[in-house]
Amino acid sequence: MDRELSIQGRTIRPEDIGLIRAALEGPAGTNRTRLSRELCAVWNWRNGTGRLKDMACRTLLLKLEARGYIRLPPRVTASVNGLRNRSVSHLEHDQRAIEGPLECLQPVRLEPVAEGTTQAVLFKFLLQRYHYLGHRNCVGQNLKYLARDRQGRPLACLLFGAAAWKAAARDRWIGWDAPQRQRHLSLLSNNARFMVLPWVRVPHLASHLLGRVAARLSADWQQKYGHPLYLLETFVEPPRFAGTCYRAAGWLPVGLTTGRTRNDDGRKPRTAPKAIYLKALSPDARQRLSA
Repeated sequence: MDRELSIQGRTIRPEDIGLIRAALEGPAGTNRTRLSRELCAVWNWRNGTGRLKDMACRTLLLKLEARGYIRLPPRVTASVNGLRNRSVSHLEHDQRAIEGPLECLQPVRLEPVAEGTTQAVLFKFLLQRYHYLGHRNCVGQNLKYLARDRQGRPLACLLFGAAAWKAAARDRWIGWDAPQRQRHLSLLSNNARFMVLPWVRVPHLASHLLGRVAARLSADWQQKYGHPLYLLETFVEPPRFAGTCYRAAGWLPVGLTTGRTRNDDGRKPRTAPKAIYLKALSPDARQRLSA
């Protein structure tokens, strides 16, 4: 390797590859989990609460192996993600139509979904069953919300997770360079899933929920992960969606993606370009992110 790579938000230099190869030849190199944790400790690669980002490191190692730079040891046990990604086969749920003005549903509750609860099972089932992209497990920092009406009936699911490593139109809007992006990417979150349930037909509900979640998300993130958020992003797939609810909620369209994905091989785009929408959570978001 004679050039730098950018993977999982880190710049990987030739000396980093040498470090990984040396670790692979030592005691840590016989176990993927131990290897990723040792590398995180050496790099001081931690999240906002100080925990080692070993899951991100494991993904980085898999990408390096896929590109031929390293060879990882065989798995000792089956992938935990394989268990997490299992589908929820079926849940009884009310599919009777919910229609009418938004006022008739108030107060609408927007509830954070805690892992390991019945709410989490319902959230996963609804996205798997009714979202056109489906839903697997969440890796890394994330927050899930389930919206319910005053009768407790589910209305919508919202999922926020890690921001894209790179998005040229977004990065131009912020005005940051590569080192600034690497330092501050964790202060962004991606609205990876937003779904109003198909039997819910209530005008202005979608933009109402986007406004509600934008007002509380940074504080919820701070409580869970120890740091705030300053900017939200989402990618809208045209012509399937027009992005109307995001515009109505004050999100700003800034351009298109290139069609690359978070886990692509760096060779060619994997998906059609998507429209990028941004929502600043503080008036000085750009200044904070480009500091």
